[in-house]
Amino acid sequence: MRVVVAPDSFKGSLTAADAAEAISDGLASIRPEWRLDICPIADGGEGTLDVLLRSAGGVRRIVPCTGPTGEPMTAEIGLIEQGGTAVVEFARAGGLSLVPPHLRDPLQTTSFGVGELIAAGLDCEVDRVIVTLGGSATVDGGCGLAQALGCVMLDERGRPLARPLVPSGIMRCRELQPAGMVERFTDVSVVTAVDVLNPLLGPHGAAAVFGPQKGADASGVQRLEAALDRWADRVESACGRRLRDEPGMGAAGGAALPLVAFADAAIVPGADLVFSMTRVAERVASADLVITGEGCLDGQTLMGKGVGSLARLAKSAGVPCVAIVGHLGRGYEGIASMFERVATLARSDDAPGEAEREAESRVRQAAAELAGEWAG
Repeated sequence: MRVVVAPDSFKGSLTAADAAEAISDGLASIRPEWRLDICPIADGGEGTLDVLLRSAGGVRRIVPCTGPTGEPMTAEIGLIEQGGTAVVEFARAGGLSLVPPHLRDPLQTTSFGVGELIAAGLDCEVDRVIVTLGGSATVDGGCGLAQALGCVMLDERGRPLARPLVPSGIMRCRELQPAGMVERFTDVSVVTAVDVLNPLLGPHGAAAVFGPQKGADASGVQRLEAALDRWADRVESACGRRLRDEPGMGAAGGAALPLVAFADAAIVPGADLVFSMTRVAERVASADLVITGEGCLDGQTLMGKGVGSLARLAKSAGVPCVAIVGHLGRGYEGIASMFERVATLARSDDAPGEAEREAESRVRQAAAELAGEWAG
């Protein structure tokens, strides 16, 4: 019996690698004869850097940078493929998990530090940069990121705007000079790996859909939408292309916009990128069972997320897929049929935070129970 163990992270509880280890330990305790293929997955959100480094090898570099609320910090980037490719995970310098709940205000958060991480990768003389866009605290359209990479924003008097620029200040941008950023990407290819395919603006855009998750109230969402609209005007005027409606442009609060405009970045689904680099399809095709997992199984799982993409892949290969999840969220009914079985960790009598604190032991127990019951 060959089993592919391929969970995503359980946000706030377990990394994908930790979840894979807990599942493997549970399975091996009951079915030591099973051959386990450990394959943590990601979809461009938090944990993607670790997954790619685990698969491709490479080295980590610690980089001084700016956090999402402007504080100095350090974050890691990865160098893979003999140092020819830099991997930058947006969430490392611009992630929602970096901002305490009482400070979450996307009108004031910035992607500047992510630009600093990209710049550090470019300084390593790489040929390619992969930027994974997910788990962000920002809805700044990538304006901070662009500033860090050499874009200059001018006010109505032709004066450079302060760095880092945040959404509340975007309306003061009258002109954008991108030459410095364009020059940085000469002879360098860029891939942005996204975990959602939303456009930049409108009812399905970055502000309307993700602003509230990052701390914006109804008024804040309106202000963010206006700021992104103004920023898109400036970027599109500078690059000569309409980009705001492209799928994925709303990921990470619009961070792909300047990368596509001034670095000619390609937008790809993060799950597709990770699966290709970790040979997931090949490994699933030769398996008898796939076990995956994530913190919440809900209606978004099939919308480009890693677990949903894996379930589709397993179904097309005729391989049964089982999910171990923290809890079931809104719309999970639409994806439950993709799985042979779904085990949940949450219990009705849990105290607040109890399931998260016990995630590792509960995942291990769920895997052991699955192994004991599995008759395939």
